[in-house]
Amino acid sequence: MPVPTAFDHAATGYSLPHAYWMAQASRLAYADPARVESTVRGWGFDSVRHFVSPHAMPFPIEDTQAYVAASDRMIVVAFRGTESRNIRDWLTDTTTPPVPGPGGKGFVHHGFSQALASVHPQIRDTVHELRTNNQTVWITGHSLGGALAMLAGARMYFEEPNQLPDGVYTFGQPRTCERLLAAAHKTPFKNRHHRFVNNNDIVPTVPPEPAYTHVDQLHYFDTAGRLHDTMPLVAGLTDRAKGVATAGDPFAAGTDGIQDHAIDRYIACLEKNLAS
Repeated sequence: MPVPTAFDHAATGYSLPHAYWMAQASRLAYADPARVESTVRGWGFDSVRHFVSPHAMPFPIEDTQAYVAASDRMIVVAFRGTESRNIRDWLTDTTTPPVPGPGGKGFVHHGFSQALASVHPQIRDTVHELRTNNQTVWITGHSLGGALAMLAGARMYFEEPNQLPDGVYTFGQPRTCERLLAAAHKTPFKNRHHRFVNNNDIVPTVPPEPAYTHVDQLHYFDTAGRLHDTMPLVAGLTDRAKGVATAGDPFAAGTDGIQDHAIDRYIACLEKNLAS
C-alpha cells in the first residue's frame, strides 16, 4: 500500500491511509495560520478557521490553538500540542483535583478541561456552521492536542446527543480521564477513537495511574516501527525495554521517550507501514 499523495475526502471508518492524513493534519496544527490555510486549501478544503485562546491556569499552557477545515464532504478539527519542555509539570501533576467530564460523565484532568473550554464553544459553532452537506467530521491532535481531541469528541457526543464524530485520531495522547469516563466512552466510540502510541513515547504514560487512564483503541508502533492493533501487556513491556532510554530526566530532549513522542516519528512510522 503506497503512501497516499492526496487527502481522501470520501474516507469512512478506520484505515491506515486516513490515519496518515490525520497525523499530517495534527502536525500542521503547529504551523502559523497562514501556512495552515495555504496547506489545507492545497489538500482540497475550501473553508478554514483558526482559533487561538490565551488563558491563565496553574499549568504551563499559554494558549489553546486549533483549526477547522471543511470541504463539501469532510470536516477536520485539529488541535495543537505543546513543546516537551513545557509539559512535564501538568503531565505529572497529582495535586489538582480532576473536574467533571463531558456531560457529567466521570472526571477529567483539570488542565485539559480548561484548555478545551477556552475554544470549544467557537469550534462547536463553526462545525455546525460549516456542516452544510452532512459532511463527515474528524477530530485529531498530537500530545496535548490528542487530549483535547479526545475531550472534544466526548463533548460533541455526551453534550450534544447524536453529534457523534466519525472518528478521533490521536498521537502520543496523555492519559486524560479516569475510569468512569473511559467506560462511558468505550461503547459509542468503539472503532471511532484511534489512539496511536510510538514505542517509548513518555507522554502516554502520564499523568500517573490510577488517577488517570486511557480510552480505547490502541494502535502501537514497536521499536522497529511495526504497527500492532493489539499489544499484550507483557509483550509491550518487553518491546519498550528494547528502546534506548537515557538515564536522568525522562523529559530531557535527548531521551528515547521524548524522541519517540515527536509527531514526525509518528508520521515516519505510518509511512513505513504504508510502504511495507
